[in-house]
Amino acid sequence: MNAAPRRLLVLYYPKIDSSQTVAKAMQDFITHWPDCSVNIVAMNGAEPIPSIAGHEAVIVLGGDGSLLRASVLTAPHNVPMLGVNLGRLGFLTEAQPDEWPEALTRVLSGDYWIETRMMLHVEHRRAGQVLGVYEALNEAVVGRGAFARPVHLKTLIDGGELTTYVADGLIIASPTGSTAYALATGGPILPPELRNILLIAIAPHLSLDRAIVLAQGATVDVTVRADSEALLSTDGQTQVPLQDGDGVSVRMSDYVTRFIRVRPPTYFYSMLMARMTQNPAADKG
Repeated sequence: MNAAPRRLLVLYYPKIDSSQTVAKAMQDFITHWPDCSVNIVAMNGAEPIPSIAGHEAVIVLGGDGSLLRASVLTAPHNVPMLGVNLGRLGFLTEAQPDEWPEALTRVLSGDYWIETRMMLHVEHRRAGQVLGVYEALNEAVVGRGAFARPVHLKTLIDGGELTTYVADGLIIASPTGSTAYALATGGPILPPELRNILLIAIAPHLSLDRAIVLAQGATVDVTVRADSEALLSTDGQTQVPLQDGDGVSVRMSDYVTRFIRVRPPTYFYSMLMARMTQNPAADKG
């Protein structure tokens, strides 16, 4: 049994029609529990998010993208998240829309466990100066911009040269990200409890075309060589223009994302097969 949270925050994604309705139903549900308080906030950038540090648990209503955005907010404060899937795949979520009352009852009773997942620390450098710092749960991608030209990406591991990728881009993924963009490019699936970085090139041109799993604690440094636009993307949430000679450094973050789980610890493999064999994202009618 874990400590039963009493100060909760519900984040909902307003572009999903049902999310606000579910958030208000959760608010009513939680306030009927002894000594519980709850705030509900739209996660759309229009409203400031209240202090995460003032809450003991965050409930995120949406899809995996919503959880990726929320992870950057919660991880620095070590506050765990419960994901309720209102999106499509829901690799990261814990409950489906009709399951949240049961899941929330268990959480408010202290009947849950915490899963910690590695995050990535990403730095963008130019001429030796750090221009931007980002935390990511899934991946950092260094790739070409709008022009269909490959970029040259000189890649070092712990200071030693690995190779220069000539490709549309390079995915630098966490184990969580191994079931995201990296999986779509043919990479291996890593169990979420690992602390390794995965490298996989996007459409490599006569260069290394095999995914590489790095040792725990490794640092990846990428230098961009491109005569056209290149971009750095973290979790698909940011797009930072890169110039020729810019560097991107990626290592294991000092933060972790903490997920509230009510399913057995073996859930990952059964969930994975269910999502892979019944992919709702592929059914567009």
